[in-house]
Amino acid sequence: SRTATWRDFYLRHQQRGLSKIQALVALARKLARVAFALLRNQSQYQPKTPQQACAET
Repeated sequence: SRTATWRDFYLRHQQRGLSKIQALVALARKLARVAFALLRNQSQYQPKTPQQACAET
């Protein structure tokens, strides 16, 4: 929640009415899915710019 890459995701969940802990858990689950996909595909993380990122996730 402290990095620019994931801050918007965290704040969006808080604005939806989730508590801080719930927003952090949602972020942790998202990061776990990203990490698993990177391991599965044997690729490196390339963050999307805000224009490329999906607003719904």
